[in-house]
Amino acid sequence: MSQPSPTNSRRWYADLTRYQWLVLVIASAGWVFDTFEGQLFNITRGSMLGELIDASASADDASRGAAVKQSGDMLLAVFLLGGTLGGVAFGSLADRIGRKPTMALTILCYSLFSGLTYFVTEIWQVGALRFLVALGVGGEWAVAAALVAEVFPTHARAHAAGIFHSTSILGTWLAAIAGLVVNAQWRYAYLVGIAPALLVLWVRSSIEEPESWRQAGREDRPLGSFRELFGIGRWARRAILGVLLAAVGLGTFWGVTVAGQDLTQELLLRNGVPAAEATTKARFAYGIVQTAGGGLGLLCFAPLAQRFGRRPAFAIMLLAAQAIVPVTCYWPQTYGQMLTVLPLFGFLTLGIHAGYAIYFPELFPGHLRATGAGVCFNGGRLLAAPLLFLSGRIKALPGLDLRSAVCFLSLLFSLGLVFVWFLPETKDRPLPE
Repeated sequence: MSQPSPTNSRRWYADLTRYQWLVLVIASAGWVFDTFEGQLFNITRGSMLGELIDASASADDASRGAAVKQSGDMLLAVFLLGGTLGGVAFGSLADRIGRKPTMALTILCYSLFSGLTYFVTEIWQVGALRFLVALGVGGEWAVAAALVAEVFPTHARAHAAGIFHSTSILGTWLAAIAGLVVNAQWRYAYLVGIAPALLVLWVRSSIEEPESWRQAGREDRPLGSFRELFGIGRWARRAILGVLLAAVGLGTFWGVTVAGQDLTQELLLRNGVPAAEATTKARFAYGIVQTAGGGLGLLCFAPLAQRFGRRPAFAIMLLAAQAIVPVTCYWPQTYGQMLTVLPLFGFLTLGIHAGYAIYFPELFPGHLRATGAGVCFNGGRLLAAPLLFLSGRIKALPGLDLRSAVCFLSLLFSLGLVFVWFLPETKDRPLPE
């Protein structure tokens, strides 16, 4: 529904209602725990897989380390696959039966199956549960992003969506804290994962279906139809380009953003710092310093998108990300210099991810909004998955310096400029119907 833009002198949040803030809080809480569930395995998998493999009669000491790494990579692939399927399936379901019941289902899915991880005794059980958790994790983002876009007025939509996506940093920090508190007792961390199930009661009692979705139902339009999404040129073109744009952000996350830790560790080792100390300092540099900069980048994307437009905001961040990578790789000569540049590295390489929550729901009509947003974000996740393995192989090439490998992988940012060029501008425009 079209809504007038306020004058430039008024704050974007000045006329928002209590219900609109409530929707943002609930959507963000779901996304915080969504991210928490996703990160929890990364933090606890060393202890978890080590214990489960030790319990296997076929494992021996020589093969334990390799088995842990191989199982961890396999389970990560299972999680990416589940997240993709969940994002697409629950996105379509949200367009068919509504945002409220689908959001409740996604939260129940990831929280309950995460809690069951407490009882696992075999690797295959972990794989099955990670797949089921990922279904809910992938689905929650698509539903919440569509809901926030539909509830907030045009002038506040980008800011609200940016805040929604930025709360993922809180989920990452919560998972890190849970991992530190339980230490090797990893099973207790998954019991914490049951807590989001309580959110379902809040969702059921507080959320109302958006008018744009109700209207699409009254007009008897095909809700959540993949045939319509890919059968109508206008929506198919946006979906395909959206998938490619998301793949740039997610591929560079695995290939470039997370390399901040390895770049720091390598610098410290070159400077003669003992290996154990270098590992600890690199974890702090990435997990705290760089992640804080990344959180600010996510928050700042919305003001950029609201002032200059969605496409220019993506272009600015992609160009700036491309520029900061060689600076981060080659300028720091000391740990202090690396700590100085890492926040900016995180800010510029992670910031575009908030743009997906702002932009993708604005590309599709009400009866396809959650479906289209889910396909774009999670299709990009699937397309980027091979880059996770490719980046590892590139960084391990004999004779290729890690800094050169990261700079090479950062060329993906420039590829994103091509996809943005062919997508439409949505700033100050009502959602398509």
